[in-house]
Amino acid sequence: MILKKITIALLFSVSVFAQKQVRIIEDFNKNWNFKLGDYPEAINANFNASDWRTLQLPHDWSIEGAFDKDAKTKQAQGFLPAGKGWYRKTFTIPASWKSKTISIEFDGVFKNSEVFINGKSLGIRPNGYISFGYDLSPYLNFGQANIIAVKVDNDAQPNSRWYTGSGIYRNVRLVTSEKLHVGKWGTFVTTPEVSTKKSKVHLEVTIDNDNDTAREFTLVTSILDAKNKEVANKISIEKISAKTFETKVHNLDVLKVQLWNTENPYLYKVVTKIYEKSVLVDNYETPLGFRYFNFDSEKGFSLNGIPTKIYGVCLHHDNGALGAVENIHAVRRKLTLMKEMGVNGIRTSHNPPAPELLDLCDKMGFIVMDEAFDMWKQNKTKYDYANDWDKWHKQDLIDQLLRDRNHPSIFVWSIGNEIPEQWNETGVEIAKELAEITRQYDKTRPLTAAMNPPVNMNIDEVTLQ
Repeated sequence: MILKKITIALLFSVSVFAQKQVRIIEDFNKNWNFKLGDYPEAINANFNASDWRTLQLPHDWSIEGAFDKDAKTKQAQGFLPAGKGWYRKTFTIPASWKSKTISIEFDGVFKNSEVFINGKSLGIRPNGYISFGYDLSPYLNFGQANIIAVKVDNDAQPNSRWYTGSGIYRNVRLVTSEKLHVGKWGTFVTTPEVSTKKSKVHLEVTIDNDNDTAREFTLVTSILDAKNKEVANKISIEKISAKTFETKVHNLDVLKVQLWNTENPYLYKVVTKIYEKSVLVDNYETPLGFRYFNFDSEKGFSLNGIPTKIYGVCLHHDNGALGAVENIHAVRRKLTLMKEMGVNGIRTSHNPPAPELLDLCDKMGFIVMDEAFDMWKQNKTKYDYANDWDKWHKQDLIDQLLRDRNHPSIFVWSIGNEIPEQWNETGVEIAKELAEITRQYDKTRPLTAAMNPPVNMNIDEVTLQ
């Protein structure tokens, strides 16, 4: 037992000071081929794409088009073209990586995307704002050329009340890890007790084991301050069955805490490492900000016990003349202008934002209302998300919660914006379902929905139950 404790201590010492990164996160934006139109044969290796355009993602083909007063997109989307388009890329994975898990992550594709790898369809995602990913490992030709193709269908118009853009307009990554690794969006960090003297941290880590055999491993958690100085740690020996995923829990205390707020957005980070027989097999980082807040019907909103006025704006995802292309410099510029105006709150109108926005809100000191939907089952425009609601709303909401819930900037979840069903019993039932899903994945924040009176209806005549 003494020897085992010494081994664990040595493992932890290595984990703190070693800078080796075994998880490889690769920018996958470069050298894509693109063409407007519908080309289902593009999934095949022998397809001739010599006349396709080569470009770098993120990309919005609508903003590149000509304005046309007769365009199907109409005024809301700037009379710009939509239609269908295909993206295609050839890449090679080293033969030595055959024992690894390799996945692709898309931050957002507008819309109705279908992804193919070497002719195999990986899946369809209708929602143009949701982030998603696929495991490529079973279908890759290791040491040889691979073809990834993405079909984007934004042809059915109108489908939005504002400019959406078209295409793979957010970033794409290739993630390579060992078969024992932290799962996608696999950590959840909360702070059950917060004070400057001592704060408690509760960390849930979902571990994926893609191996054919069970594994024993050492799970190491380190909390680092803004200067990368370790302020807390936890080590445990864990087991996991073959071909499964399990959630492990670490609880830690942090002394002399600096609180996160809109004036001084002080950030810590949680570093999760997995060791097998003293060998580091995965490393994963999670943002952490210590803050607490309260809504009081008489005193209003307080952040860290201090009464705080929320000066907020609704911020849509587009970047002006850049269209929907996600450009971190453009996003930073927008938020800098907001700060100069005195803004301290952002509402993501009216959909899940790009990850870069939330990262910057964490760092720059904005509190965020993270909004999920602009409509539920009832359409606002003929071809909008309401047509996909029944099949996709639960998965899309869960993915948003899993992706975003570690951001200290987020203080409210919004489940909808100006939803027509708010005025009938259907809306009550849907709201209950969405609230239940949200609280299943995060009980630390309140949730709301943006309510508005319908056209030509006097709000005084409406009785809300």
